[in-house]
Amino acid sequence: MARLVFVLAFAGSLAANAQGQGAETLPATVAVEAGVRVAKLQAAGAQIYVCAKNAAGGLNWTFREPVAALLEEGKTVGRHFVGPTWEFVDGSRVEGEVVSKAPGKTAKDIPWLKLSVKESPKSGLVAGATSILRIDTKGGVFEGACDNEGELHSEPYAATYVFVK
Repeated sequence: MARLVFVLAFAGSLAANAQGQGAETLPATVAVEAGVRVAKLQAAGAQIYVCAKNAAGGLNWTFREPVAALLEEGKTVGRHFVGPTWEFVDGSRVEGEVVSKAPGKTAKDIPWLKLSVKESPKSGLVAGATSILRIDTKGGVFEGACDNEGELHSEPYAATYVFVK
């Protein structure tokens, strides 16, 4: 539990650093032309990796799922988790599917993504959203040796999620 608190605190500081960057200069692969922003949220959390066997029978870290708090003006408005899914305190939720990606700014930053919304919510914080952009990523990439199959590792990350219709 103490490790998760540390990870979320660290990711929160990453989110503060990520907040002011990127939205004006999106790579073409993740840009949405003529879209209208519905919401812009900061995410602070961790990318969870599991030590698993690869096709050759060796062990390596494999991405399992994200776990993040979603913040708007410093207040928690939802959470992000496996799916990928975004769930909000107003009871609404949305699932996305990756359409395209662009590299993060450094090798330690997870990629920027453009996702299509599987079913646009009719009400709530992101009502009408048809696309989700993950931009301004900080951290989240983890590599290294893993020795125990099934072992988990959480790597702090921060990002900006922009919901567009």
